[in-house]
Amino acid sequence: MPDPYIRTARLDDDAELSVLDRATWSPLHAVMPEPQPPYDPFFDERHSPDGYLVAEAEGRIVGYIRLAHPTPLASNAHVLAIQGFAVAEEARGRGLGRALIRAAVEEARGRGARRLTLRVLGHNAPARTLYESEGFTVEGVLPEEFHLDGRYVDDILMGRQL
Repeated sequence: MPDPYIRTARLDDDAELSVLDRATWSPLHAVMPEPQPPYDPFFDERHSPDGYLVAEAEGRIVGYIRLAHPTPLASNAHVLAIQGFAVAEEARGRGLGRALIRAAVEEARGRGARRLTLRVLGHNAPARTLYESEGFTVEGVLPEEFHLDGRYVDDILMGRQL
């Protein structure tokens, strides 16, 4: 697979992103139940294309990352949060996740953010390792915040300065 091209999502990416989102669903990172038909559109009034960066390789979308303001408050406008992140199974292990995180950092800087934050489930060791290697640190833990797949799971809050 050649190096991906990372770009802002377009409205016509909706169906392809919806398929990718369903294909990458896992209790390792999802707090919502597995999607079932009929499927909702990927984009809606709260999730517009300009909030997403997508990775495209060989004419297909193989990953995405979503940036959003964590709150609507003006006093918090200097912070952006990663609120969605997926990489297609066949594209994993090739640095695509790292490339998307780095693109998100640059995009956040370009939007004038001073901090970038995220939440990750405590049992998602691969994601936590990736985030830490890209400068994110644990800033808080919500113990047993979720009950997933028959067990209680911590919600880890991470962030980094830009």
